[in-house]
Amino acid sequence: MATAQEMTVTADSAETTIRNLERERYSAVVAGDFDRFAALAHPQLAYTHSNGVTDTLESYLDKCRNGFYVYEHVDHPIDFITIVDDVALVVGEMNANLVADGTEKVLANRALAVWKNGSQGWRLLAYQPTPIS
Repeated sequence: MATAQEMTVTADSAETTIRNLERERYSAVVAGDFDRFAALAHPQLAYTHSNGVTDTLESYLDKCRNGFYVYEHVDHPIDFITIVDDVALVVGEMNANLVADGTEKVLANRALAVWKNGSQGWRLLAYQPTPIS
């Protein structure tokens, strides 16, 4: 059985990994590297937008690759990460400048990202933003 110190080290390591993955996924969409985003995502991704529309991994990637969503800048401060077994909840903000269906938008959202650890490592399983204003 793991000691309390060993569990803390493991949790700290997983939290560091998740923070890095969050930075990487946002960097990927701003850079237009949707293959990288796809590699970070779970095949059963549920990606909900601040307007309430939910995309699958396939439909989200299709929209991004076809220019429906063009991310210009994303700031993503993380308030906290909670890890329970093989699931990580990331609570924070998603502030962005983007073009959605030809319309420039400035987003200020609270956000929840759900990561699942499996045989291929941590993958983004769900995302849900909520507009602050």
